[in-house]
Amino acid sequence: MTERRLPAHIEAALNGNVADSAGRPWKGRDLSGGGNPLHAFDKDDGAVPATYAAALRDLVNGAVDETAVVRALATVRVFVPVVAQLGGQEAEAPTDGHHHDGDKEADMALVAIKSPDGRSVLPVFTSTAHLERWHPEARPVAVYAARAALAAVAENADLMVVDPGAEVTFVVRRPALWALAQQKEWSPSYADPDLARLVSEAVPPDGRITRVELAPGSGVSSRTADGRVVRGGGAGPELRLTLALEAGLSQEDVRSTTAAFQSRLQQLQEFVERVDSLEIRLTR
Repeated sequence: MTERRLPAHIEAALNGNVADSAGRPWKGRDLSGGGNPLHAFDKDDGAVPATYAAALRDLVNGAVDETAVVRALATVRVFVPVVAQLGGQEAEAPTDGHHHDGDKEADMALVAIKSPDGRSVLPVFTSTAHLERWHPEARPVAVYAARAALAAVAENADLMVVDPGAEVTFVVRRPALWALAQQKEWSPSYADPDLARLVSEAVPPDGRITRVELAPGSGVSSRTADGRVVRGGGAGPELRLTLALEAGLSQEDVRSTTAAFQSRLQQLQEFVERVDSLEIRLTR
């Protein structure tokens, strides 16, 4: 886990509110009041937003796919965790060998984590209860999910993870994260007809690749805490390309053909922007 200085819009949300809520749990609190800089969330009791809860329940039950969850996120409030860290003079070791209690300054830092594959992740939470269980000392800052996505993009995060450690954790992959930050509709790469056209046009004309099929990658699905498989919310691979190859190719031909195709795809900016992670399977 790493700590970073807050993006400006989150830092602004904290100004003038430290004495009232720093270090105090928000569970069950009424956030209303004209003097509260988070007044956009009047009457917010810190519970999971109903819209998101319904979409997630439908996803777990197999009634919808992950696009419905991202669409629900676009309309709801989430909590970004921040923690206090020492700053100012206390951040540096004293040169006289003495401790100076009066020199301490506390800054608020955005919490960032690393995924198992090393990518930077911004954790967000749909309720204060979820956040408190994950990090009891973190302070929840209420923002719309689109604003949280903007913060993630500004911090060069590749993923936004919703409710890590909860019964259902949902990963918003990079293309969905960018769409959420821009408040645009998102279609997963494996269900995007425009992307399918791009892939088809990238097939070399030598005839060695006879067909390309797009499908969800092995990392699209996730699991609940009790082991149930969920059709979305995974960290990737997001897209699976199955290449049907011409019969009779040698192993070297197969390697060179696959490498050439991957190179052509990587040169397509639109493909790179729309695909978070890729796996290729071969068939004859």
